[in-house]
Amino acid sequence: MSKHERWSALLELLGAEGRLEVEEAATTLEVSAATIRRDLDELAEQQMLVRTRGGAIAHGVSYELPLRYKSSRHASEKQRIAAAAADLVADGDVVGLNGGTTTTEVARALALRASAGGGGSGGGAGGGAGAGPVLTVVTNALNIAGELAVRPQIKLVVTGGVARPQTYELVGPLTMGVLNEVVLDVVILGVDGVDPQLGVMAHQEDEASVSRLLAERSHRVVVVTDSSKMGKRAFARICGLDRIDVVVTDSAIPAEAAGRLTDAGIKVIAV
Repeated sequence: MSKHERWSALLELLGAEGRLEVEEAATTLEVSAATIRRDLDELAEQQMLVRTRGGAIAHGVSYELPLRYKSSRHASEKQRIAAAAADLVADGDVVGLNGGTTTTEVARALALRASAGGGGSGGGAGGGAGAGPVLTVVTNALNIAGELAVRPQIKLVVTGGVARPQTYELVGPLTMGVLNEVVLDVVILGVDGVDPQLGVMAHQEDEASVSRLLAERSHRVVVVTDSSKMGKRAFARICGLDRIDVVVTDSAIPAEAAGRLTDAGIKVIAV
């Protein structure tokens, strides 16, 4: 197991439990306690956790893993979710994407489809590789922009703003200024929590504000999230369930959670 893989596993364990013990982590990851101690010391130097006697605890109550350490979590589910969400986009649509691991997978699915000549479920303008852009994508995520910038079949619009190093998202007044000038056919939002009373949420208030405006500027709102986020709350509210049209998630979603979303008038796609 490489250092990067160990760090990802340690941060995932910390995010789930809120604290780690060296011996327990060493047994779980099948490495020496000395290796775990060194890993925790280095992660503490990067202010990604707080070292304690015999282990570590997470920063704060609502723990947010940096995007680069979340990419392997629920990877297969996110790829299936992304493929299903991409099928909801019609050729010629203007699509909004916020940041996150699942929306990154959506961007990749859209890019592959556009390179193959389109074919979204909604029909639309269509066009092959030589016919100009098949889609327009508006995003505040630098990593998504980096992947799509080399795709001639996609017209890419990137918001300005201040970059958050944990998620690669651009936030702030410059971001909001650009989004206030565009109109979207569909926005595909990654979220950190889905609550039947409060709606969908994010860990950071500035990212939640951008996602909220993306939803307001869009005709349709699609939320993509694995089932582990169902019933979870995060710090900042994005919008209520009444603003959401579709939730795309994995087949492990509890029947009760799916029923509440359906009762709220939301189409649930579980893949």
